[in-house]
Amino acid sequence: MTVTIHPSAIVDPAAKLGEGVGIGPFCVVGPDVTLGDGVRLVSHVAVDGRTSIGAGTVIYPFASIGHRPQDLKFHGEPSELVIGARNQIREHVTMNPGTEGGGMITRVGDDGLFMMGSHVAHDCIVGDHVIMANNATLGGHVTLGDYVIIGGLSAVRQFVRIGSHAMIGGMSGVENDVIPFGLVMGDRARLAGLNLVGLERRGFKKDDIHALRAAYRMLFGSEGTFAERVEEVGRDFGESALISDVLTFIRAKEARSLCQPRES
Repeated sequence: MTVTIHPSAIVDPAAKLGEGVGIGPFCVVGPDVTLGDGVRLVSHVAVDGRTSIGAGTVIYPFASIGHRPQDLKFHGEPSELVIGARNQIREHVTMNPGTEGGGMITRVGDDGLFMMGSHVAHDCIVGDHVIMANNATLGGHVTLGDYVIIGGLSAVRQFVRIGSHAMIGGMSGVENDVIPFGLVMGDRARLAGLNLVGLERRGFKKDDIHALRAAYRMLFGSEGTFAERVEEVGRDFGESALISDVLTFIRAKEARSLCQPRES
């Protein structure tokens, strides 16, 4: 499969282009860029820095990929942006490379959908099958698990972790870590239950979902301390893989507190 480059595009001769790459009108591709097989830049796409983009990813007009991080502590260190395969990166999306203060890499997984105007900041780690809706924003050093959905016009504060299969409602401001399978919403987001619709759509068994709901009620109940409730859930539901994922996430928490339900 041949590479096709529109005459109006500017592609540095040092850029590495896989088989079947298509570069449309008025795109700009820098010297340290690697485009995997079948990557398509529709038009007016700017890709720079030490950026690699996986096979089959499509990037739409006016996206800015791999340019200097929006971090005043960045001083030109040779950091990277690594984007996986089969992503859909829509109009005006921005993704920045890592920094010395965050491991030198921003990593985006496979099969994601990044809608118009969404932003992946420096040093973020984004899992597979993630959806970020229009104008959703990640601060620096954010971690998203697989199958996370970020609603439109939402903002996730720097260093926050969001567990796999969690859903963030639109127009939410997320300041604290979100457990796997959690559903949060609000201008200062609070935990509003579990992402039951997502769990059902992805084929989780009903018995597993029922157990997860029971564990959730125990975790965020009123008896004892939160640490005691975590240990109780571990004893009562220790054989459940879904609940084990939640407990592992909670026990690994770092700087941020957990997003909690709103007090009644």
